[in-house]
Amino acid sequence: MPVTAPHQHSKETAMSAEDEHEHRPQPDPRPDPQPDPDPGTLRPGGRTARVRTAVLRAAGDVLAEQGVDRLDLSDVARRAEVGKTTVYRRWGSVTALVADLLVDMAEQSLPREETGSLLGDLRANALLVQRTLADPRQGALFRAVIAAATCDARTAEALRHFYEVRVAEWAPCVERAVARGELPAGTDASQVVRAVSAPLYYELLTTGTAPDTPAAERAARAAQAAAVAGVYVVSLSDDLTAPISYDG
Repeated sequence: MPVTAPHQHSKETAMSAEDEHEHRPQPDPRPDPQPDPDPGTLRPGGRTARVRTAVLRAAGDVLAEQGVDRLDLSDVARRAEVGKTTVYRRWGSVTALVADLLVDMAEQSLPREETGSLLGDLRANALLVQRTLADPRQGALFRAVIAAATCDARTAEALRHFYEVRVAEWAPCVERAVARGELPAGTDASQVVRAVSAPLYYELLTTGTAPDTPAAERAARAAQAAAVAGVYVVSLSDDLTAPISYDG
C-alpha cells in the first residue's frame, strides 16, 4: 500500500491553495434568525430537541402530580433546568404546552402488536391501554389531560388527535381480520378499536381506580363478540334518523 510522505508540498502548490481559499465564497458568519416553530409542527434536533424533551417531561410530571390547574410555565422551566424565557418564547401558554405534550405522546406511543388472530390483537391492544392507565404517572397524566380537555378547546383538539393516531395505528388489525373472514365485510375498524379501550377509560374516570388485567380481557372479548355479530358493520342503510316501522 503506497504511503505519501507528509508536508511535501511545493511553494507553488501552497500559494495556489491560499489563492483558492481567498477567492472561494465564504459563508455568512451571521445566519438569518429562524422563528421558533409552532409546538408539535416538526421534530427538532440538537439542543432544541433536548430542551423540548426536558420541558415536556417536566410538564408531564406536574400534570401527574398536581393536575392542570397547577401547571405553570415558570415552574416547568425550573424543573426542566432551562431558561424561563425559552419556555415562554417556544410555547407561550399552558394550553400550547399541553397540546405539544399530547403530540409527543402520540409520536412516542408503542406500535401495534399483531398476533394473527382478531382476539389476540384486541387483547394486545387492551393490555397496552390497561398498563398505561394503571401506571401511576401515566394514569394520573391522562386523567389531568382529559379533565383539561373538557374546558379548553385547544387541549380537546390535541387529545382528539392523540386518539386518532392511536386508533389508526391499530385499525389494520381489524382490517386484516375482515380479510381473513373473521369479521363481516363492512366492519368499521376504527369503531372496533375504540370499543376495546372505551370500557377501560370509563372504569378509570368513573371509579378512580385503574382497570386490571381481567378488565382488559373482558374489554377485548366484548369488542370481538360485538364485531363478529356485525354490530360495527357500516352500510348505506345505517340511518338512525329513518322512521321505524312496527308490524302487527
